[in-house]
Amino acid sequence: MAGRAAYIAVDWGTTNRRAYAVASDGTVVDTLTDGRGVLSIARDAYPAEISALRTRFGAEPVIAVGMVGSSRGWCEAPYVDAPATLERLAGSCREAAPDVRIVPGVALRDGRRPDVMRGEEIQILGAIHAGTAPATALFCQPGTHNKWVETVDGAITTFTTVMTGEFFSLLRTHGILAGMLDGPVSDGAAFRRGLRRGIASGNLAATLFEVRAGLLLDRLEPAAAAAYASGVLIGADVATRDDLGGRPVHLLGGGALSALYAVAVTEMGGTPVIVPDGATTAGIHALWSLNA
Repeated sequence: MAGRAAYIAVDWGTTNRRAYAVASDGTVVDTLTDGRGVLSIARDAYPAEISALRTRFGAEPVIAVGMVGSSRGWCEAPYVDAPATLERLAGSCREAAPDVRIVPGVALRDGRRPDVMRGEEIQILGAIHAGTAPATALFCQPGTHNKWVETVDGAITTFTTVMTGEFFSLLRTHGILAGMLDGPVSDGAAFRRGLRRGIASGNLAATLFEVRAGLLLDRLEPAAAAAYASGVLIGADVATRDDLGGRPVHLLGGGALSALYAVAVTEMGGTPVIVPDGATTAGIHALWSLNA
């Protein structure tokens, strides 16, 4: 019966937290979303946070993913090396307290370029497990730190983290463009013009200064500056992929930002595929089932 929770799933990020009471068949029976991310919680306060979640949802086992298992979170769950599968993640969970397991992230350690992820891997493998994405695919996860992730036969094999969203946030609040990028960001003529400029640019730093010059020389409308700059950054991000021609790109996360990346993927000759919501809870449920 789906009415009673069998466990509590927590997607514990840097600034936000999403908790779910989940029945034994994977049905989410209750949810909580708040700003209790790891940056707002002292390390010795996590037992009280778990107690509060159990007061809300019931005295059930807890499985947590994301930054809670990082060096900035509760206790570190060491990374699993790529290629990473749900089975390898399930077998490497760390017990932080009685009936509380923390899922590790994934690391690239070999080769010339190191990279890490925590939390995104559950969404990707959850989408594959739920059948909403194929086992061998290219994924894009827009956000503060956009991820390009490749999977082969249900295993995460390689990935690249791009600080596109963080760059845009910093440009809005610091430096010479601060105060110039307060307008709305949406798909339209300004965004697409910036997108094409970002794709073609060989020097992102110089291209971004064109935003200021364009405003000063009346080549760019003030209300369009934020959309144009966002287009430049997303265009430069997507242009790092030279393998999108005719290829499906599975976009995770939904919302306005994923819609903008869908435009950029199409501009580069790829085929955007929006993955339905529910991948994170599907991934956590698969992990819980493997450890149950």
